[in-house]
Amino acid sequence: MVIDTDMTVATVGHMDSPAAASDTAGDIRRLRAMAVRLLGRMYLPEQRAFAFRLRRNECGDVLEGVSRRYTAIALIGLVGETDDTVAAVLGDHAPREVCSRLIDSVEEFADIGEVALTLWAARLLEHSDVQKIIDRLTAMSPDSALWPTVELSWCLTALTVESSAPTDTGLADAIAARLMSSFNQRSCLFPHWADGAAPSFLRAHVTCFADFVYPTQALAVRHQAANDSRAGEIACLCADRMSELQGPQGQWWWHYDSRTGRVLEGYPVYAIHQDSMAPMAFDAVRDACGQDHTDAVERGLNWLMNPPEISDSLVDAEADVIWRKVARHEPGKLVRGLQAAASRLVPPLRVPGTNLIFPPRWVDYESRPYHMGWILKAWPADSEHDSPQP
Repeated sequence: MVIDTDMTVATVGHMDSPAAASDTAGDIRRLRAMAVRLLGRMYLPEQRAFAFRLRRNECGDVLEGVSRRYTAIALIGLVGETDDTVAAVLGDHAPREVCSRLIDSVEEFADIGEVALTLWAARLLEHSDVQKIIDRLTAMSPDSALWPTVELSWCLTALTVESSAPTDTGLADAIAARLMSSFNQRSCLFPHWADGAAPSFLRAHVTCFADFVYPTQALAVRHQAANDSRAGEIACLCADRMSELQGPQGQWWWHYDSRTGRVLEGYPVYAIHQDSMAPMAFDAVRDACGQDHTDAVERGLNWLMNPPEISDSLVDAEADVIWRKVARHEPGKLVRGLQAAASRLVPPLRVPGTNLIFPPRWVDYESRPYHMGWILKAWPADSEHDSPQP
């Protein structure tokens, strides 16, 4: 083992060469158009829901499962889209109809993420049954029970986004306070679990990129809606830290040490982080605080179009699919486990040679509808970029 003294993940193979320049506006238009087509392919009209994923196997590209989470996120992404775009995805169904199907069973949801995302979609759609979802969310005690940071962030955003639909400001205040108290001022990161949780010893310090994005977005929205200066300050600090830790070719790495603010393990690198999750967080911070991270967003998009770890792009024009990630071909997430264990014992410690033994050159040939929903959310039709044709 070695002591790792920098905050980047070592490059491998031909990764030292700069990626080809990318036409950002053109790339966004292509991503939006592909997202609309993919959402249409992944919608299951008989269930008024979206599939869990599109996956390539020996039979071709096939749909698998059904996801309430992903259905809610797709609806969030479709808010503000043109009628033609919505019809290209949902056919004869209206977004409120699809949302109603979620709400009909919301009292059975045991996953607070499903409840929060359904509330987010319903409030944006100004659905008449919003209070039913708020009641279910309140019963799950997001202000005190043990829930992950990502799900609590969704709860806060859902209660805070601009809408004339009902909300619960007291619950939003309590969730915001809980998220802010979890923030590590030294590392400028959030833990994977909010204060009060007791994760396993070896992974207690491990946080992931989603734990950057969603609380940053939620607290930025909170600052804008409630003039909460502390929420805005933390959102800006976390966004700055996220930019500082971006990889040399634009990668948004996966695992971090919440104690030190250093990268633990970079791979897999997910397409969704590059084209939508990072841009969403930065967009919220810009709107709330005026902080600009355009260069980081452009570097992230350029990696997606020209990932130097592999020979092709994750944006597969021939298959009309954005594939999920670039990863190591490793047994049982071995490298992540080793790096978590080593750094738990000695924070700067890293297991050397992982890029040589398990080079990050494997593509995960699947795509999920929440990715496409977040693309539409990150790059809405009424932005400066032209709306694509479905």
